[in-house]
Amino acid sequence: MKCDVNNIPYDCPIEATLGLIGGKWKALILDHLTEGALRFGELQKKMPKITPKMLTQQLRELETDGLIVRRAYPVVPPRVEYELTEFGQTVLPILDAMCAWGRVYLDAVRAQQETPE
Repeated sequence: MKCDVNNIPYDCPIEATLGLIGGKWKALILDHLTEGALRFGELQKKMPKITPKMLTQQLRELETDGLIVRRAYPVVPPRVEYELTEFGQTVLPILDAMCAWGRVYLDAVRAQQETPE
């Protein structure tokens, strides 16, 4: 059964999940936000390989999809923080599973590299 989310048609739940958290950066952004609200600059420091333009784009998409909330405070200089929404927190078990699987994979690769032929 086809379902449209933000004008994107999804045929499969896995496709929808990857649409929301897939790609190179979104899962990492969400993972960093599990620590609590972070400012743009703090996120950038935690992910030095992401460009400011890409970080802005990914944050906007996560906000549009309801996974994070952007809070702007009326102070000088302007202060903006990003935080997981209640819905965004439901992705944490997926991120935990990805982390556990990645750890097992990396350990296996390391063990294979250390084994002399």
